[in-house]
Amino acid sequence: MRGAFLFLCSVEEENISERKRIVNSLFIPVLFVVVMWAVKIVEVISNTSLSSYGLTTRDMNRLTGIVTMPFLHGDFKHLGGNSIPLLILGSLLYFFYKKVAGTVLLWIWFAGGAWLWFVGNPGITHIGASGIVYGLASFLFFMGVIRREYRSMVIALLVIFLYGSIFWGIFPIYKGVSWEGHLYGGLAGLVAAIYFRKEGPPKIVYEWENEEETDNTETINPESGTENHEQ
Repeated sequence: MRGAFLFLCSVEEENISERKRIVNSLFIPVLFVVVMWAVKIVEVISNTSLSSYGLTTRDMNRLTGIVTMPFLHGDFKHLGGNSIPLLILGSLLYFFYKKVAGTVLLWIWFAGGAWLWFVGNPGITHIGASGIVYGLASFLFFMGVIRREYRSMVIALLVIFLYGSIFWGIFPIYKGVSWEGHLYGGLAGLVAAIYFRKEGPPKIVYEWENEEETDNTETINPESGTENHEQ
């Protein structure tokens, strides 16, 4: 009875720990989206537009737009279109790559915005969090491709399944869409994936894999100089 009780307690502790991990992974993405919605609600209530605080390329007076751009959206459709992907992709980032999640998010945010400001077509004002969305999608996808660890690959496949079509947004085919912001956000995600390729869920090696490696291992006896084949 005591053993069964201890087992049930350990299972319950694991469940509580898992739930806590899920809640923690939602905190930053939810906070980010709440601020986005708060800004839009303020705009509607005050009957004004804050788009002038967006990022205008090559304009030194609008360099602060790198920080403010993700919180500004043209309408509720634009806002909603970025909110759900941010919640999903951001939660995946913080759940599976918790150790580097904050650094990755900030890198995508500021590097993608800086590249857009410096390289983008001059004089164009950009608003919206889609650059961060593309950066997160890019990071999660390429981490699976580079690391080839099965959980990372499952996440990559999930990103393709849910948001594979968004990658068309890096091309100038949709009028009024900041394809440059998408492109540089995606590039920032790719760079982060390459840099942090050794981070993330540890690779699980199953017993049968170890057995296969043992069956095919060749060793040399240092005393006799003959080869021994382990069976």
